[in-house]
Amino acid sequence: MIKFQDLRAGDIVLADYEGKMSEGSVVELNREDKEVCVLTEVQEFWFQPDHLHPIALDEEQLMKFHFERQDNPDGSVKYLKGPFRILLHQQGNFSDFEIWYREDRRHMSHPISVHELQNHFHQMTKIDLVR
Repeated sequence: MIKFQDLRAGDIVLADYEGKMSEGSVVELNREDKEVCVLTEVQEFWFQPDHLHPIALDEEQLMKFHFERQDNPDGSVKYLKGPFRILLHQQGNFSDFEIWYREDRRHMSHPISVHELQNHFHQMTKIDLVR
């Protein structure tokens, strides 16, 4: 489940419709009824937040956002999208890493989901991270 207040338009989530999970993008938020409109490959549909689930952040997800991978001699891996950077100190370890954009540097000491990365990216760059 994802908290309603953690969502914004454009966030990528998993929507549960009658037991079938579909990846989709948040289109609109109805703050009054706390419903979320999600566009999946099938259609747009309104969901309660308890029917929305996070997608774990991993290299596959970063590639869908067109990040470039840079392997470093010390075994660390850097992902680049323009001036935005993600640094994994250990290849594949998305539970302890850094993100930065210009002078804004953040340390993530736990795994985050795709929509959380999108929200950090937007806060830091003022640009939406979209596929």
